Amino acid sequence: MPALPPSSRALSALALAAGLTLAGAMPRPALATELLAAWAGAEQHDPELAVARAARAGARPLLEQAAALWRPGVQLVASAGAASHDSDTRGAHFAAPGMGENDGVDFSTSVHGGTATRWALQASQPLYHPQRRVQQQQLRLQADAAELQWQAAHQQAMLRTAERYLDAALAQQALQLTRQQLQAVQRALEEAQERFRIGDAPITDTHEAGARLAALQAQELAAQVALQVKLRLLADTTGLPPETLRPQLPAAAPTATAASAATALPLAHWQQQAEDANPGIRLRRLAQELARAEADKHSARAAPSVELVAQAGQERLHGSGDFGRARNSASSASVGVQLTVPLYTGGMREARQEQALRQLGQAQAQVDSTRQQVASQTHAAWLGLSAGAQRVQALDQALKASQSRLDATRTGREAGDRTLLDWLNAQNDAAATELALSQARGDLLLGGLRLALLAGQLDEQRLRMASQALAASSTAEAAAHAATGSAQKKTSEKQ
Repeated sequence: MPALPPSSRALSALALAAGLTLAGAMPRPALATELLAAWAGAEQHDPELAVARAARAGARPLLEQAAALWRPGVQLVASAGAASHDSDTRGAHFAAPGMGENDGVDFSTSVHGGTATRWALQASQPLYHPQRRVQQQQLRLQADAAELQWQAAHQQAMLRTAERYLDAALAQQALQLTRQQLQAVQRALEEAQERFRIGDAPITDTHEAGARLAALQAQELAAQVALQVKLRLLADTTGLPPETLRPQLPAAAPTATAASAATALPLAHWQQQAEDANPGIRLRRLAQELARAEADKHSARAAPSVELVAQAGQERLHGSGDFGRARNSASSASVGVQLTVPLYTGGMREARQEQALRQLGQAQAQVDSTRQQVASQTHAAWLGLSAGAQRVQALDQALKASQSRLDATRTGREAGDRTLLDWLNAQNDAAATELALSQARGDLLLGGLRLALLAGQLDEQRLRMASQALAASSTAEAAAHAATGSAQKKTSEKQ
């Protein structure tokens, strides 16, 4: 085998050293933070989920309120104060033992500024009360709405955690790729300077490498800031320290399998699932039922009511009056059925019913609007999965092609057929394609979760499947890391 010229040997050594450096710089999968672990932290620390949990707890007493509307009510009323009382009775019939009977008798009592006391115990049981029945229905609907809002918030929190997790993972890889390029270009600059010093390369190679190095240094700073922001968002969601977070990007095979499983079902299936189970649509339908109940509550047929009423009480008054000291006392007790029929409310009932009917029309329109929006989003998500899988395949082929181009450019550079700028551009294109592929895989994984969310089916089982795809990525990276290190070590020994 003919010996390589000094410049070619230098470039080969440069490529080998850069490869060993980049292999050592690869993140260790053993430190990876699993998506399920991130979700476990988010369940306890996500601020938006905490608000939804508090709202759910606050709505639980609504069911007890609904049950209490048809239970008996008991109240005690008592009062005391100063009072005056004058009473005249004319033409009364009077009879007493030993005094005979007399007609046309007059009686008078008088108390001025006396002491008055009164107490009354009242109990009532609704027997027929349409308004209370409607109120009971509304309270139950409000409790159902609170539970649906919690379910929607829970699913949104799952998706939000996955989004922030993958955003941080992508920012982490962007910084890693930038640093890999930075190290390789730094060595290329040193080689260009050395070759220029010995007269084996023009000064333009040094300038081109220096310009690319400065651009990558600026890019590294931007990538560092972006990663810190993404990790901070993920830490706020999960409650985990930012410095311990090591999110992973999805692997190829599990991600493609999950996407294929979702798109294997026809679009009509997902549309029907969204129509039946989407939390947003279900909430709008509950709001429509609440508006209909409000209109029924103010209708004329809901106005009358019948109650079983029992009461007992006593009134006392004592003090001085026109005829000396006097005391009046009266006790009463009764039980019976009470009918209440509002005859005229000044137009208030009619006005409230009109308002409720208008709100019912608004609620119906909101149901139709939400159904249309969800159907459109479901269609877009389903198509996005189909196109996303094809995009991942295309980018995977593009990455292989760009890596082959990089190898060919490096070989051509060693032979003198390619310039340093050609090699720098090929390296930049390969890194950009690798980052785009990772972005596409992450989008594909999130697309499946979004489709499940729209269909009301996003749960921990689906999140576990997504986490398994990320775990597979960690395993694949570990194997690739070991293989790359071993191969490059053998190459180093040969040289």
